Amino acid sequence: MAASLRLELFVVDLPRSVDFYRSVLGFEVERHQEKYASVRAGSAVLGLVPVTNLPKSDGPGFTQDRLAGGRGAGVEIVLEVDDLSAAAARVTAAGYPLSEPPQRRAWGLADFRLFDPDGYYLRITHHPQDD
Repeated sequence: MAASLRLELFVVDLPRSVDFYRSVLGFEVERHQEKYASVRAGSAVLGLVPVTNLPKSDGPGFTQDRLAGGRGAGVEIVLEVDDLSAAAARVTAAGYPLSEPPQRRAWGLADFRLFDPDGYYLRITHHPQDD
């Protein structure tokens, strides 16, 4: 079975989120409308949707009430990059704080970690096949 993955992130401020993924992480904006944006870095695609697009409390999926707590709780978004040093330098040059600086992990990979403006936890790592 062939598959690809795209994540939809529910955000409070769509322009702020688009700016973060574009300016801080270097994603390209594929589509930007009033109530939806799509950003891409290589094969990684994120859809950004304002929380206000969701029903307040009724519905089988996400609702505004369900997302009132921590968004992305229990999920780590892992982005594999070709050049970890360049990615970290881009984030710090943008003045955005890292939650953990670049470091080699016990399992042999190097990464750094940060939270996006809505609290989604991101781990930026070097793809192991590039070593």
